[in-house]
Amino acid sequence: MPDNSDYFDFEEEERDFDEDDFEARIWNLFVLINPGDEELALQQFNRWREALLESGEGIDEDADWLPPMMAAIAWQSGFEVERSDADALMSAVNELSARWNLQIDWGGDLDDEDFAAEVDAPMLMATAHDRLREHNYALWSVDTGNETLAGWMALNRDDDAMLALCSLLGVEVRPGSDPF
Repeated sequence: MPDNSDYFDFEEEERDFDEDDFEARIWNLFVLINPGDEELALQQFNRWREALLESGEGIDEDADWLPPMMAAIAWQSGFEVERSDADALMSAVNELSARWNLQIDWGGDLDDEDFAAEVDAPMLMATAHDRLREHNYALWSVDTGNETLAGWMALNRDDDAMLALCSLLGVEVRPGSDPF
């Protein structure tokens, strides 16, 4: 058998950040909610950093970092809508799903009075979660501390990483099938 050691480099690359660093964790969250699109993740990360610096909060774990993040990802990788606004929720999730050429089967249309009378935004979020799971995506509900429905999408293979990372960051998330 030939010696293939000349063809493979098994050394790990040296990392240029501390894995326990707050900014590194935030960056990893941006990567999770932008699977396969590191350029968009970087744009959003930079918007988030600028917003925190402009607010005077500083970039550390004590900062109120979630609202600027939700603003940085709005309608691209995440959403925050009024709990009573089913139409806005459907529009936001449709926009996010379109990134991966997915279309949600909501089970009806809000223009249909019978359908609209039977559903509300949390029910629709649960429906979207279930439909996205069929395509290997997960819709996450994020507790923003206010009365809105907020969330983001990621690959369902990253479920454990999402839960672990958000736990480290101190933000509560749960599957969209059980929204806050």
